[in-house]
Amino acid sequence: MHIGRSFFSLRYGTLSPEQLVSMASEVGLKRLALADINNVAGIPDFVKGCRQAAIEPVAGVTVANGNQILYTLLAHHNEGFRQINEFLTSVNLTAASRRTASTEEGAVRRPDFPVQPPELPDVTVLLPLPEKPPASLPPLHFIGVEPHQAGRWLGEAWKLLSGKMVAMQPVVFANEAGYELHRHLRAIDNNTLLTKLEPSWLAHPSSVMAPPEVLSRVFDRNPDLVTLGDALLERCSFELEFKKLKNKRVFAETPDADRALLASLAHEGRVKRYGRDNAEAIARVEKELAMIDKLGFAAYFLIAWDMVKWSSQQGFFHVGRGSGANSVVAYCLGITDVDPISLDLYFERFLNPLRTSPPDFDIDYSWKDRDAVQQYLFDRYGPRHTALLGAMSTFRDSSMYRELGKVYGLPADEIDRLADHPDREAKENSIAKKIVEVAALMIDFPNIRSIHAGGILITEEPVTCYTALDMPPKGFPTTQWDMYTAEELGFEKLDVLSQRGIGHINDCVALVRQNHAIEIDIRQVETFKTDEQVNNLLAKGETMGCFYIESPAMRGLLRKLNCRDYLTLVAASSIIRPGVAKSGMMREYIWRFHHRDEFRYIHPVMEKQLAETYGVMVYQEDVLKVCHHFAGLDLADADILRRAMSGKFRGTKEMERIKDRFMEGCRQLGRPEEVSHEVWRQIASFAGYSFSKAHSASYAVESYQSLYLKSRFPIEFMVAVINNFGGFYHTWVYFNEAKRWGASLELPCVNHGDHLTTVTGNQVYVGFIHVKGLETALCKRVVAERKRGGLFADLFDFINRVPVGSEQITLLIRCGAFRFTAKSKASLLWEAHLYLGRGKSATEQGSLFAVPRQSFSLPPLETSPLEDAYDELNLIGFPITLSHFDLLQTRFRGGARAAHLPQAVGLTVKMLGNLVTIKYVRTSKGELMHFGCFLDPDGEVFDTVHFPDSLRANPFRGYGVYLLQGTVTSEFGQPSVTVQRMAKLPLQADPRE
Repeated sequence: MHIGRSFFSLRYGTLSPEQLVSMASEVGLKRLALADINNVAGIPDFVKGCRQAAIEPVAGVTVANGNQILYTLLAHHNEGFRQINEFLTSVNLTAASRRTASTEEGAVRRPDFPVQPPELPDVTVLLPLPEKPPASLPPLHFIGVEPHQAGRWLGEAWKLLSGKMVAMQPVVFANEAGYELHRHLRAIDNNTLLTKLEPSWLAHPSSVMAPPEVLSRVFDRNPDLVTLGDALLERCSFELEFKKLKNKRVFAETPDADRALLASLAHEGRVKRYGRDNAEAIARVEKELAMIDKLGFAAYFLIAWDMVKWSSQQGFFHVGRGSGANSVVAYCLGITDVDPISLDLYFERFLNPLRTSPPDFDIDYSWKDRDAVQQYLFDRYGPRHTALLGAMSTFRDSSMYRELGKVYGLPADEIDRLADHPDREAKENSIAKKIVEVAALMIDFPNIRSIHAGGILITEEPVTCYTALDMPPKGFPTTQWDMYTAEELGFEKLDVLSQRGIGHINDCVALVRQNHAIEIDIRQVETFKTDEQVNNLLAKGETMGCFYIESPAMRGLLRKLNCRDYLTLVAASSIIRPGVAKSGMMREYIWRFHHRDEFRYIHPVMEKQLAETYGVMVYQEDVLKVCHHFAGLDLADADILRRAMSGKFRGTKEMERIKDRFMEGCRQLGRPEEVSHEVWRQIASFAGYSFSKAHSASYAVESYQSLYLKSRFPIEFMVAVINNFGGFYHTWVYFNEAKRWGASLELPCVNHGDHLTTVTGNQVYVGFIHVKGLETALCKRVVAERKRGGLFADLFDFINRVPVGSEQITLLIRCGAFRFTAKSKASLLWEAHLYLGRGKSATEQGSLFAVPRQSFSLPPLETSPLEDAYDELNLIGFPITLSHFDLLQTRFRGGARAAHLPQAVGLTVKMLGNLVTIKYVRTSKGELMHFGCFLDPDGEVFDTVHFPDSLRANPFRGYGVYLLQGTVTSEFGQPSVTVQRMAKLPLQADPRE
């Protein structure tokens, strides 16, 4: 019997399941088993390949602890496969429950499998050949003899096991080169040098796809072993049904009940969204309900509705997006907040009979709430029918070279050079050349099983009918295969995702409720869309902190478009993507937006199909319309193209096929060849980047919600952004933005501060969480004691009431948390030393007796605001009582400010700028150029352009304040400075150094 171990035997196998099947077909095998090490991730690909090659697949698993193979399990049929998966899952979940707190965050601890194989009624067990014969074996247990063991004389003692021994041919590699690759993978897996590999860690060099006649010759002294092995495989079979829907089929009691419930909910929501008598909405809902029923998706919609209903009852805010936003039924159920009718979104983009892949809903929650939502789904539908979707990280790019460099024992600097410039190093170094050759063989091999960003499967049959489950740290049971396999098997995932943008919306609403006793209904998006204050912010690009529209490039785009409405924002959310920008169509769109009567469409079809976007393909839907109407592609090919555009293919063969079909279709329809090539160029530039219109519309909804909060409660909004620790910029930039909008920034304070940043009126107290080295437990004790016993009178009172050590009290003093005492830091530090002593620390239980108050006098100690600013810089990461500009040695503050630039176009200016962020791009010649974003001394933003020549002469030298000289240019009313000269300015020294 031949038993393959594919590259899903991580860092062990060297062949894909498809390669194993192809090799089996070449040598004439009619039956083949796949038994990867400790997982079944490759089984679906294996079964599909066997079908195509007319080979009978056998599903199994090889069980190993570390480098020791314990046994192989072969399923007699699908029920046996489920038993194997139940066994693997049980071990994985048990190991997870024993995982200690010392386990590295994110690391998956390898489970310890039982040395004795499980007794599974529909599974054959193959044991490695032992040194001595066992007294007996259970009925379904056999001993596998590998080809290199065939010549071993077993002696009289083995005769009693003559019917329990079988010939077993493992297949791990194809040839000697494959064996060398296997050795490298084993060294990586064991984190050791190639020269230190133990033979027992490796597959035997004979683990290749030997033809049956060769195997018979090897076992010519014991031909019964081959016969019995073949007979065992003959007893096994396995089938997987692809494409048929495998999700939970019924939400309520019966399909009819589901149909009635969905219709009732949809029409109830329709009345709320559109009014009772909106004929278009009635027709659209009825059309969608008919399609949902026809394709069997009622339960899927109801599961999503139930989830958002429960989460709303918990006070969790969500955003529904993705292709699901094309559905009016989803809009009426409250799953999404995008109106497909007003946006002319067609339901067929989400669900249609010709769609080649299952649809899914993308539901975003706050990063603080997502785990609770996932837990609800597991509780609601049970752990046997619910699982997170797995993912597979592969060997790619620099990390691959780093792993290989380590197994050769290369020094760190050589590994760095190899990772950055592998081809160059290969020309200069024989070891590097060997590494590059090996890397070329293992590129895209699976390396680590991980978790999909948010996909959840809810199944009709137990999940273990299809896969074993892993248990990542701090997670939920997770499938061993990825989204591509899930899709091929007929699963529709429900994406329950997390993002910090929703977190800051949630937190801002709570802060407004707390500080102003105002309850905001953040779902009144239609009102926000027509709000003048909101649209003024949008047009000015005052969007820092707002979801998806805060980057320098996006803020510039909004100003260039003078964006004042929702539909323009939807378009902007898509054209900012690299695909549109790279094709040159972003600039073309802006120009056409401002010159609507001054351009000509490339072809009448483009005018008819793309009038809304001025003849520019902005959305995936636009590309599909053009392919269908301009080139005559059918909907099936259009769907393949959609998937290629969204990066959901593992290769480019399908894209090439579609291109050929596209060009042929254009020729048949008589399209001008030059026009056809230009249209395809625009299409191809979208690959991997384009948004669906529904996706852009969903993002724009959340952007408007953020904008509304910023327009009315800017300080609370910025505090919420700060406390969610996400966004495009560093934290100090958001504190600056809060200050721009009227906040008075205050240092951390034991009397008024908290673990997170707080706001009272216009006073914003920096949270203790921002102080480097300050313990979270101490922060919580400070707040708890203040609530219990009131404000602290002074340092003496604080030390008596809060258990604290000398190191932590020093941090509190240095960060300014005792400024309310009006004492200098030097005096406070002496006082703390007097009370606590050097190196002493208080326990969490506190002292049995109060620390006695002592009086002392100190001579006047020199101090300066500069010292305080350096304390803030070192402990908090940025100065608060002074600005970055106040720390400069020079007193020059620049001849121009950001506010002057619109009136200075064409002039050369000098400016001071505190570097915020850099965008790195390459020119058409491959040269590096940068786009910079700075704050001027007034705290206002301005943008810079650094062409390659200027950049070579004036490189960036890290974060800090720069003196810049350049020419002011303007594009569509958006000014920037093209830098000619630039220098980073030195700071004053810390007076204490």
